[in-house]
Amino acid sequence: MLLASLLFASMAVCVKLASALYSAGEIVFYRGLVGMVFAALVARSRGGRLRSQVPMMHFWRSLCGVLALGLWFYSIGNLPLATAITLNYLSSVWMALFLLGGAVLLGSAMVDWRLVAAVLLGFGGVALVLRPTLHADQLWHGLAGLLSGMIAAMAYLQVTTLGRRGEPDYRIVFYFATGGVVAGALWMLWGGTHAHSAYGVALLLAVGLLATLAQLMITRAYAIGSTLSNAGLQYSGILFAVAYGVLLFDEPVPAMAVAGMLLIVLAGLACTALAGRSTARVTPPTAES
Repeated sequence: MLLASLLFASMAVCVKLASALYSAGEIVFYRGLVGMVFAALVARSRGGRLRSQVPMMHFWRSLCGVLALGLWFYSIGNLPLATAITLNYLSSVWMALFLLGGAVLLGSAMVDWRLVAAVLLGFGGVALVLRPTLHADQLWHGLAGLLSGMIAAMAYLQVTTLGRRGEPDYRIVFYFATGGVVAGALWMLWGGTHAHSAYGVALLLAVGLLATLAQLMITRAYAIGSTLSNAGLQYSGILFAVAYGVLLFDEPVPAMAVAGMLLIVLAGLACTALAGRSTARVTPPTAES
């Protein structure tokens, strides 16, 4: 899990560098292309099939996942690296909020107020993170980062449902990657493309390969470890992002932002522990899932 978090943070560095050369749609397209090829190879090696009996479920999961991914890549390109990654890690808090909303709509009397407190703690952390690091010209990018975490939470809940229907991991990843290719291609038809260079191609390949390797490691970690322990280790991705931001991009890390990140980590762990009692498994808090 620690290595997967490092790889995801490294992927985010490549996305930030590639954003100077390509649009978010182009990066999503090539990331999806690498994922499609890899998932197809895994299916073939396992003797599995890519055809699904629940195509509409994959469609909605892919739609949410690709939207979250595109928004996240967009925010990474224009926000401090640690800020963009922290906003995306808020997805576990959004999932807890969805569970609370469902309980209220269904008229359940069993609303866990500890979960309410954890959600409020998480959004308080967001306010602390954004206040010292977000400039006026970055408002839309900050909003994109927040939305990426919210939509990713919807995608994670759909992944859980697909898993319960017996869909294998490689099939879920394949259709998610396919959605990225389709969405990226439409984006490029509308917004145009940029010329390639050896440096740019290397960054695009790195984004796809790092994301794929990290996904494999996360899947393995959640298969053999406890959900709460893995969630705690996965938040190390924020620390890696802070280190990358300072060393590679000379990004300042105000004390208020550090306090906000710690609040989000605490809130995420609390939501993982409490909401996990209402769902079979809380999926990893990352838009790449």
